[in-house]
Amino acid sequence: MNIQLEAYVAQKNSWNAIFGGTPLDINSAEDRVKIADMIDCDLSPENLACDGEASPQHVRTQGRMLRDCARQLLAIDSTVTIYEL
Repeated sequence: MNIQLEAYVAQKNSWNAIFGGTPLDINSAEDRVKIADMIDCDLSPENLACDGEASPQHVRTQGRMLRDCARQLLAIDSTVTIYEL
């Protein structure tokens, strides 16, 4: 079960809808690459820590969730690359 990954994609799709983007689909190989890139970006230290403004608890919680999403995505498609993992 990929509950965290599905929730992450649903959140990204909510933002995509606001800004007129196309929805992402975990079942699409092309979208899995995009999702991997988004997770990688969100795991960067600057984004994870909100440029130093986030609390240590938020950084730990968010990092754990994003790493779980990355593992779930890699379990679906081992060809995607996540550098920050």
